[in-house]
Amino acid sequence: MRSYDDPCGVARALDVVGERWALLVVRELLFGAKRFSDLARGLPGMSQNVLSQRLRELEQSGVVRNRRFGPPVSAKVYELTERGADLEPVLIELGRWGSREILGVDSELSVDALVLALKTTFDPERAVGLVGRYDLRFLDDSFEIEIDDGYFRARRGGADMPDAVLEGDPAAMRGVVFGERPLSDVHVEGDQELAHRFSRCFPRPVPAES
Repeated sequence: MRSYDDPCGVARALDVVGERWALLVVRELLFGAKRFSDLARGLPGMSQNVLSQRLRELEQSGVVRNRRFGPPVSAKVYELTERGADLEPVLIELGRWGSREILGVDSELSVDALVLALKTTFDPERAVGLVGRYDLRFLDDSFEIEIDDGYFRARRGGADMPDAVLEGDPAAMRGVVFGERPLSDVHVEGDQELAHRFSRCFPRPVPAES
């Protein structure tokens, strides 16, 4: 790995996570462990060779670790270490900064990138008085979202007895939560009013002035 050979903390951080794709690998693991194939699916523009290399580097730096998951089915999964999880506020602030740039690509967000975008754009003022547990379901993944009067929490895995379930593909969910498409574009079960309030908690970022 290349080094900036600079004692500044920013430079030392970039020595660890500044290589291309490294922070996006961290992004895909923020909400829980994943298999290699799941990581590859969330990063379709990244070759599997580069993904393997980045995972090795991040493991060597103490950002990522691997373990065996199971039974009943034994599988190798990757997850963030405590040090890696400390990058979450960095990614949130970087996401807030970057979301104000003009969108210049047509590709869709990965499921994890979409959930991170929700956490990044969540507006506590729009959620005043809102208390609810939500299950966001995608094709082969689900997330528990908890909102409690301005507090937002997300984790991989379905919610136990959710107040509302929202199910759809990432494109439809993105359109609904960022206000472009009606709530009816995703399948909703449970409390319709709580689902509607949830969909209005994520204002679209204001573009940065050039």
